[in-house]
Amino acid sequence: MKNWMKCSIAAALAAAALISGGCGGQSGDASGKIKIGVVQIVQHGSLDEANRGFVDALKERGYGPDKVEIEQENAQGDQSNLKTIVSRFKAEKPKLICAIATPAAQAAANEIKDIPIVGTAITDYTSAKLVQNDERPGGNVTGVSDFAAMDAQMELAAKLIPQAKHVGLIYCSSEVNSEVQANQMKDYCKKHDLAVEERTVNNVNDIQQVAESLIGKVDYIYVPTDNTLASSIPTLMKITDANKIPVIVGADIMAKDGALAALSVDYYRLGKQTGELAADILDGKVKPETSPIQHQKDYTIVINKQDAEILGLTIPEEIAKKANMV
Repeated sequence: MKNWMKCSIAAALAAAALISGGCGGQSGDASGKIKIGVVQIVQHGSLDEANRGFVDALKERGYGPDKVEIEQENAQGDQSNLKTIVSRFKAEKPKLICAIATPAAQAAANEIKDIPIVGTAITDYTSAKLVQNDERPGGNVTGVSDFAAMDAQMELAAKLIPQAKHVGLIYCSSEVNSEVQANQMKDYCKKHDLAVEERTVNNVNDIQQVAESLIGKVDYIYVPTDNTLASSIPTLMKITDANKIPVIVGADIMAKDGALAALSVDYYRLGKQTGELAADILDGKVKPETSPIQHQKDYTIVINKQDAEILGLTIPEEIAKKANMV
């Protein structure tokens, strides 16, 4: 009888350990830390800043290294890498996933339905089919948009290059976020009698050829917050600077990397806003399905002084006073 009781107690303890281990696999590790997965589509300045802001905001809300284990994964622009990362997160079941950029969020949302997904650096959640609508997402995805009003971006371009009649447009054909912005840009140009020369790329290897195809045809080029282009701005600038073609971009980091100008959200602040939202979800204050998509209300103008000199452009005083000159 005593031996049977000993075996029963041992079995019970083993079962309890397994149950405890199982729960830890869903939201934490053996140390009791909460697990958070971060998946970023590609490495470039804007997304890196959003990532940094996300982590900093979590720390400020009490979710620092002592309490949280953050698994950082970067797909390096490769869809197969993205699928592998998402599949692993699905199996590991972290408490929350942060998806940085539209393709990362789409991959995560397509595979994972039972873990909160907080997106950042995403232009249009509804068009990307991540949520039912911005006001009431309705599923396990919510987040913060990086969209800056298209009219404001194009009005900045008009002040910098007032003589422009023909505008180039370059973006990646496989990025939904870029397509949304491209369509809005073309609508603006149609209303303001600007002719548009549209070009798309499949990957970074297409950028040089596409840029060369616009030489002599456009007064400036507009590039939206496109991850493929953002990761290779120096490649684009080699062609455009040599041919005195200004480049207006949708993200501040792209201007810091060489383009003439951007009217943009602040990606570090964007990441912090996302981290705050994630902390609210972890605290149980809100749920993704009822948390509206958030937007930044203030934009930053970034002017690249060196590029302006290369192009021989004088920045109007009214813009120079307001801009972050880099």
